[in-house]
Amino acid sequence: MNEKTIINADNAYHKAEQRAEAYFKFLSGQHADQSYVQALIKDLELWKPQHVQRRSFISTLTNKKQLDDYKFIQSLKLTGKLDPYLKRSISYIFMRDMGHALDYPATQRRIGRIVGRLKEQLTRKQAGQEDMFSMARLYRMAEKNGIESTFIWVTEKLNMVTENIPSGMDAEEAQRKLIKIIAGLVMQAIEEMGEDIDPEEKSVKLEQAIRLGYAYGLTYPFIDDLLDSNVLSAEEKNRYSEMIRITLVTGVVPPLGKWTGENGKHMRFIHSELKAAFELIHESLPAEDWEAFLEQAYVFYQSQEVERVKDLRNETYTNEELYIPVILKSSASRLIVRSIIDASEDEGIDQRTFYYGIYNQLADDFTDMADDRQGGRVTPYTYYLEHYEKRKDLINPFELYWTVIANFIHNVYDSDPQAREVILSRAINSLKRFKAKKGEQKYEQVMGLLFSGIPALQETVDDLVQHATDVDFFDKLIRDRMIRNLRQDREERDVFVTQAKKVREDLNATLPISQSEENVLLDESIMEAANYSLGSTGKRLRPIITWFMGVEEYGLDKKAIQPLLKSLEYMHTASLIYDDLPAQDNADFRRGNPTLHRTYTTATAELSGLYLTQQAVAEQASLQSFDAKSVLQLIHYSANVTADMCRGQAMDLQTKGEHLTLEQLNEMCFYKTGLGFEAALMMPAILAGANESEKHALKQFARHAGIAFQIKDDLLDVEGDPSELGKSPFRDEKNNNSTFVSVLGIEAAKKEMWEHYCLAMETLQVLKHNNPFLKHVLNYFVHRGY
Repeated sequence: MNEKTIINADNAYHKAEQRAEAYFKFLSGQHADQSYVQALIKDLELWKPQHVQRRSFISTLTNKKQLDDYKFIQSLKLTGKLDPYLKRSISYIFMRDMGHALDYPATQRRIGRIVGRLKEQLTRKQAGQEDMFSMARLYRMAEKNGIESTFIWVTEKLNMVTENIPSGMDAEEAQRKLIKIIAGLVMQAIEEMGEDIDPEEKSVKLEQAIRLGYAYGLTYPFIDDLLDSNVLSAEEKNRYSEMIRITLVTGVVPPLGKWTGENGKHMRFIHSELKAAFELIHESLPAEDWEAFLEQAYVFYQSQEVERVKDLRNETYTNEELYIPVILKSSASRLIVRSIIDASEDEGIDQRTFYYGIYNQLADDFTDMADDRQGGRVTPYTYYLEHYEKRKDLINPFELYWTVIANFIHNVYDSDPQAREVILSRAINSLKRFKAKKGEQKYEQVMGLLFSGIPALQETVDDLVQHATDVDFFDKLIRDRMIRNLRQDREERDVFVTQAKKVREDLNATLPISQSEENVLLDESIMEAANYSLGSTGKRLRPIITWFMGVEEYGLDKKAIQPLLKSLEYMHTASLIYDDLPAQDNADFRRGNPTLHRTYTTATAELSGLYLTQQAVAEQASLQSFDAKSVLQLIHYSANVTADMCRGQAMDLQTKGEHLTLEQLNEMCFYKTGLGFEAALMMPAILAGANESEKHALKQFARHAGIAFQIKDDLLDVEGDPSELGKSPFRDEKNNNSTFVSVLGIEAAKKEMWEHYCLAMETLQVLKHNNPFLKHVLNYFVHRGY
């Protein structure tokens, strides 16, 4: 292939390699003569008094293991440790992610302001309130900064990436990395824009940072992780890697070409998404910065390639071959961020960012060394453990890690006390977490292998790992919370989906209506038509919601409420039959099949709808396991709901061709859609004898959830995949119906959907239900594809 290159890739890599070689030569010299050891022991002794103290009752209040996140923050406040905790945490982010020196007065003022705002936010939260990292809370933050559309965009993107992660890769980890990188770029952008920026300009810069963060973040799951996994064959990896190389040296993404086999679908999505991301970065950068970005990205790519082809069984790698690519990739990954946001030039920041990379990489590789070794991956740790007995020349990576720390404190940060406090706290924290995760026996075994060559330093560090306190970091709390939330959401969602599937299957088996003594005079065509409409392709959302509310929340007997589930589906199906009629929406398809009036006749469809409505009442009247007064109350409520749904249909008919206001649209939507969901919640609540305040909250939730569901329906009508929808697209436009999309436009309709999502989620805080199924129902409403 003829390549029109726009960068001298080999020259860029050679220059970066020379810089890395000089850095490694300095570090290896320090390591060889152990000149750093005594200075580092002295640093640890200076650090020790603030972190190793006699245990008191009040100090036990800040034991992280025993507390949830909210109580942990409150305990820090109570003991006067919240300010140092936040200052240490924010200072670390300024050092790691932004390359700042901590001894600058301007940096200290900036850190102080951030600590103050963060402290106010964290301590203002009340116990039992919404999770600070919930989607509703994050949307409210986006709303406050005028970036709702970008929040919605990135949320859709993250969900799409998760759905398209190939089997064999960790979707949760991919999502976590993407969120972390997006957050990193946002922090960088905020730091670059300063305090006195105009709110509109701030919104523009935040939106750009989020989109660029997503664009850059995609490289981790879809390049690094994909090439490190076993998803692609060796041939596919070579082909994909060559495409990446061509992209970086030419500045143009080559066509994917024909990609056959089981990975074809994934690769088409990945190529399309990465191409759009690459072009977004290109459009955002001036021409001169574009080439700088490509050079930095090529250094990152090539250093990864050098690492990727290494074989753990090879006994001949030199120390330079092991460590220089690590320095290159770890520094380039951070320097790329500065080039993406077009940060102002600052030689000091660039130098500190360059030096910081290997520290972070060696810390991460230490944590992951067991998994890396099991996977046959070459890192300084895995290679040392594999070959140190035969290769006495190999540099011990854990000793080099402490060499890097000493260099940071004394050379990079000029022995600054705050830098020493942050760096040593982070190092001891990492070892304490490793020990807690692996156990004391494994910890001692690892230390014996990696640290025995410097007994004086090992003794000091081991003592601090055993006894030091107040070394926690807020970013670790966020990371742990994110991992926990993603894992918990997946586990809850899996349980919900599995149980919902079973409820749906059980219901499908009982829904068909058969001839009986009660309906012996009924025309068979009416029954046949009713069963046709009931079909087996319906989502059965309303009865599934009722099952979870009745069985999981209120403890009702699952067999006893079976008639109620059937009645809800009969009512809903009847409403769809009427909605599809020529006099209403004149629809051609429903649930993937021709509509009832197309298959039979309009008269038969009308009678079938009436029959199903009456059949629903009959099912409700057969709820024999419940108090008669409650059943009568339920039937009375059901009759009112049916009447109100008719009111919604009448409003729809009367306003055809009219341009409705948002208020009118919300009202009509509630009667047509929201009431069906309200009934699914209220009927089991009535049978369970729920109090009035709970019923009121359930109605509020249903109102907002129902409107959110309808807005999503309107969006799918213009954006959805017809093969998944099961009904004709653009139906509302053909019928000249007012919808949220026609009234507001797509972007504003999405904002309105998220507004009702947030209001529904906020209502859940009032309900205080232990079961999370309503949260997952609501998430399904706004994220579904059909």
